[in-house]
Amino acid sequence: MSDHRTGPVAGILLAAGLSSRMGSNKLLFDLGGESVLRGAARRLLAGGLDPLLVVLGHEAERTRRELDGLPCRVVLNPDYASGINSSLKAGVAALPADVRAALVMLADMPFVTADMLAALVDRYRATTAPLVISDYAGVNAPPMLYDRSLFGELLTMTGEGCGRQVVKKHRHAAEVLPWPEAALADLDVPEDYARLQSRTIPE
Repeated sequence: MSDHRTGPVAGILLAAGLSSRMGSNKLLFDLGGESVLRGAARRLLAGGLDPLLVVLGHEAERTRRELDGLPCRVVLNPDYASGINSSLKAGVAALPADVRAALVMLADMPFVTADMLAALVDRYRATTAPLVISDYAGVNAPPMLYDRSLFGELLTMTGEGCGRQVVKKHRHAAEVLPWPEAALADLDVPEDYARLQSRTIPE
């Protein structure tokens, strides 16, 4: 294993959105005895992501309180209303210089476990791939892990889905980890929350 692959792998948790389809801030909803946001941050930390950057925007002061006591750094995205691309770029731009790779995750994916996150990091360290992709029964979705060599592209890509554009461009060289389709469940509308409350939230 090269020194490059033993350097820090950061986590970037995207948590700045408006939750417009939900009607209220979904990151503050309780699932499994803690807020959606805190659970996501805690699992990233348990998965070995260090440092952890949490990108906030909408109701930033309110959501920031959910992170009290967790060893993470808050990155504020004043342009959060323009969409997720601005949050991704804010997170990448704030990464420390010694970070060798970054795992990007959405805050509203409560069934992505710490073990899944650790497996993505382990696969990155064990290979020379510039990208490690999550695959849910044929659907590529976060979390995705990007080598530092791709940070420039993440920052300069334009249009919708900068992260997806980079994945598409480099998929031929990527490592792919398959996950159960059920782990892809997220929170977009009130019916999602009602349905997910009946499921066991992973530690």
